[in-house]
Amino acid sequence: MLVVEQILNGLQLGVMLFLMSAGLTLVFGIMRVINLAHGSFYMIGAYVAATVTARTGSFLLGLAAALPAAALAGMVVEFLILRRLYHRDHLDQVLATFGLIFFFNELTRMIWGRRPLFMEAPSRLSGSVELVGGLQYPVYRLAVILVGILVALFLYLLFSRTRLGMRIRAGATNREMIGALGVNIPLLYTLIFGLGTLLAGLAGVMAGPLFAVEAGMGDSVLILTFVVIVIGGIGSVRGAFIGAILVGLVDTLARAFLPALFRHLLASPSSADRMGAALASMSVYIFMALVLSVKPAGLFPARE
Repeated sequence: MLVVEQILNGLQLGVMLFLMSAGLTLVFGIMRVINLAHGSFYMIGAYVAATVTARTGSFLLGLAAALPAAALAGMVVEFLILRRLYHRDHLDQVLATFGLIFFFNELTRMIWGRRPLFMEAPSRLSGSVELVGGLQYPVYRLAVILVGILVALFLYLLFSRTRLGMRIRAGATNREMIGALGVNIPLLYTLIFGLGTLLAGLAGVMAGPLFAVEAGMGDSVLILTFVVIVIGGIGSVRGAFIGAILVGLVDTLARAFLPALFRHLLASPSSADRMGAALASMSVYIFMALVLSVKPAGLFPARE
């Protein structure tokens, strides 16, 4: 039952990484912008949701406030800053968005203070449910998995079945051509960036009841998000989903079982714990190296 529980934990981590990586890979694949500040919108979503939920007692109102807040913040950043960087070198984009990380971290400290906020899961999703074999698993974590799957389905339908999705895919292939056909490219890019930051904000809301909401909380998850994008294939939403699930499973299972495995292999328990913990923390990067050695462009690279 421990294996099943850890697999579910890995799936839950994976779908949260997908919510982050889907928006980031979408922005880079279509707009060719490297956005290191993507984790800041994850943080904004978490802070707004935690604040509104605490004031109103309603998780749904917190969610309803956080999503447009993250999307609006993203569209403002795109309009004021990133729009001037589209034709600049990637290094300029990296420096600008890296500076935005410090700006948003300090802004949250100014507004909410340095003490972490804590957010409770909605009452209907509190407690546990019995699964196969008598395993008790938190209802909220199952809800997070379901939300990730629904978002993946929504994105698939958006890009493959709607006119907006057709324009987005055309813009990724030849932005000059669809601009000549009358499509408002700046507005399209603003909407794409807003969608990406909305997904990051949704990931922050989902993470709120599981982790402490604090300044800089998006920085660590951003590293795993980039690993997901590299493994799945830059610019591919399908690759982001598969890569996120794989990274979530590898990270969770390695942290759960590698220390115990080394205790059986080594005589010294302290050395076994140190070695197992160190290898577990490197597991996703080792996995990424293995994938890239076979598929240098990632598992599902976006087609030009």
